[in-house]
Amino acid sequence: MQRFDHREYVSMTMEFRCNLRCVHCMIEDTMHRLAPESAERFDELLAENVKHRRWKGLILTGSEITLRRDLPELARRARASGFEHVRIQSHGMHLADPDYCKTLIEAGVDEYFISVAGADAETHDALTTVAGSFEKTLRGLEILDEHPDAITLTNTVVTKRSYKLLPAVVERLAHLRRLQQMEFWVYWPMSEADEKDLLASHAEIAPYLREAVARARALGRGVEVKNFPQCLLGEHGSALMNTQPQLLIDPAFWPEFMRNGFYQCVYRDRCGSTECLGLSTAYIAKFGYDEQILRPIPLPVTPNRI
Repeated sequence: MQRFDHREYVSMTMEFRCNLRCVHCMIEDTMHRLAPESAERFDELLAENVKHRRWKGLILTGSEITLRRDLPELARRARASGFEHVRIQSHGMHLADPDYCKTLIEAGVDEYFISVAGADAETHDALTTVAGSFEKTLRGLEILDEHPDAITLTNTVVTKRSYKLLPAVVERLAHLRRLQQMEFWVYWPMSEADEKDLLASHAEIAPYLREAVARARALGRGVEVKNFPQCLLGEHGSALMNTQPQLLIDPAFWPEFMRNGFYQCVYRDRCGSTECLGLSTAYIAKFGYDEQILRPIPLPVTPNRI
């Protein structure tokens, strides 16, 4: 069911401005001090791919990449340097302009990873804190749906305020023909405590997340779940995919990222999952170790040697 091989992509953070203020933004406290990758670093990446053809796809990302006026030129140069695919990660609002969509597609942007926070205008706009954002994002997805050279992916962040919406998000986007993959990223704070009170317990999330995965797969979508115990996904455990493309970002990001304290689990030494990140420090501080509901994935059986 996996549609994209993350090993074939490299992601470059090219912008740290954003015109939304999503309640679940993980980097809002660092945006003002993180620097986007430089023009020189971009040139180096293109030159490396010309020489070695190391990656098939380039992901241009940041807080909101479409705020860069030179985005079409970045895409053109990437395609000329041997990247078969150029993807942007975006809230999609600017794609509500058909002319802008056409410009990006003609420049070589053929993959669009769009954040969808809620299932309708009321729930989405409450999470982005910008009125009218859902209408623009949905319109952008629908415009892209008319272009044969564009495919779309969506991401929904799973928090205390959004987990019950997940099945409805899938149904609201069911009409999109070029939506190939839906991703559900379970929120975690880049700190040791849930200061925003956005974490929901895994027991609360699990039935809604499993239903959303089932509905998306029934529509023929690929599905990836991030940052959730694999054992709680039941028959949809294969949807857990924490592997990511190589990320080029300001090194100051990583000390903040590592505060998550992932890989804590009482069953870690006897679990066979290769994708599960376990629990974060903030989750454990709020809900404990969930030892009553977690179940280790069986370890692989080693054939006996004769």
